Amino acid sequence: MSEAITRELMAQRFRSFLPVVVDLETGGFNAERDAILEIAAVTLTMDPEGNLMPDATYAYHVQPFSGANVEQSALDFTGIKLDDPLRQKVALSEAEALGEIFRPVRKAIKSHGCTRAVLVGHNAAFDHGFLNAAVNRCGIKRNPFHPFSSFDTASLSGLVYGQTVLARACRAAGIPFDNQEAHSARYDTERTAELFCAIVNRYKDLGGWALAQREQGLEEL
Repeated sequence: MSEAITRELMAQRFRSFLPVVVDLETGGFNAERDAILEIAAVTLTMDPEGNLMPDATYAYHVQPFSGANVEQSALDFTGIKLDDPLRQKVALSEAEALGEIFRPVRKAIKSHGCTRAVLVGHNAAFDHGFLNAAVNRCGIKRNPFHPFSSFDTASLSGLVYGQTVLARACRAAGIPFDNQEAHSARYDTERTAELFCAIVNRYKDLGGWALAQREQGLEEL
């Protein structure tokens, strides 16, 4: 399968949307008030057989925005240490971190012949809400992500594997999961990307995607 055909398949598969897996570690549950502490994204691509697969990972520590709230319980849960010297040295502002994520996402959208990214997340509404709040705070005009559409792997894995917790869903899909590494944005995003690809590819292997294409073609005749 040529690169051009692979590019066309990706654009067709999700209605010209490019799925991009996102995970954020935060200082609480309130997107308007609580800080983003880590952000990571994994872009996806297709192999010559049309199977979805992870492409590249982008992950950053984020400085809490001015006046942001950070709950101690959130730090205890994630293990993030805000006063860690290495973290303080590499952490980016929200605007810088979003810029570092959005640039390769825009490039991936263009290279796959898509028009916009769609956020994939485990309990996606949480990450989407924080992402949109940060975009608004930073006054970013060119957000590559659809403002409200998303794919939720918690719901999808509940349907396919009968599991909604990320670790359990990954294990049900045959994806190794290390609980000691969990709750870092990079690790959780990479495992969520593998899980999403496993679900999409399983549906394809069962003939669901090909059947949907055939049925659509018959309706258009």
